[in-house]
Amino acid sequence: MHHDLTVFDDLDALSDAAARYVANLAGEAVADDGMFHFAVSGGRTPWKMFGVLTTLDVPWAQTVIWQVDERVAPEDDPERNLVHLREALGDKSAEVHPMPVEDGDLDAAAARYGDTLPYRFHLVHLGIGPDGHTASLVPGDPVLEVRDRPVAVTSGRYQGRRRMTLTYPGIGRASQLLWLVSGEDKRTSLEKLLASDPSIPAGRVEAGSSIVMADRAAAPTAS
Repeated sequence: MHHDLTVFDDLDALSDAAARYVANLAGEAVADDGMFHFAVSGGRTPWKMFGVLTTLDVPWAQTVIWQVDERVAPEDDPERNLVHLREALGDKSAEVHPMPVEDGDLDAAAARYGDTLPYRFHLVHLGIGPDGHTASLVPGDPVLEVRDRPVAVTSGRYQGRRRMTLTYPGIGRASQLLWLVSGEDKRTSLEKLLASDPSIPAGRVEAGSSIVMADRAAAPTAS
């Protein structure tokens, strides 16, 4: 799919622009549909963006936040994306739907979470790893082949943890994708993403529209 790329000088400028983009889209979604359905990935870049977002005029009471992926770990584990998400939101009144990764039957829990998802996300935030993974769609895991459900669990451990993740069909429910990419170690994978290179998991994502915001360090040399 086509990705519109905008490059910023540094992570601060990237985070500020991303926050303002999300705030504007949230306002439009609430005006049109009464709710803003926003799915969020983990990582350092989105938490910095959220820090700016909480200072802006956002219709928090009409904002519903979903998780793109989550580590299978206890609720208060510092590796959990949910911990950082709640810290970033502070006292904002957004409705947060955590992935049920503490359930004893993870496959059943993933199915239940999938059943609660909206038919369409207004916005899905994604990142990309140096290995080309996005969400918890990681190289070599059978989760990449799941096409019959929107949420699944990785078969193996990735960086020490199994993960629950939106699948390609789950991410495909996005009207708009927002990729936030920072750091020189992401440059090669970002080049492949922009080329929709299927050799990396991120290159196989399909959705309504896609915007990539990257800092100068991550941007391809020609950008």
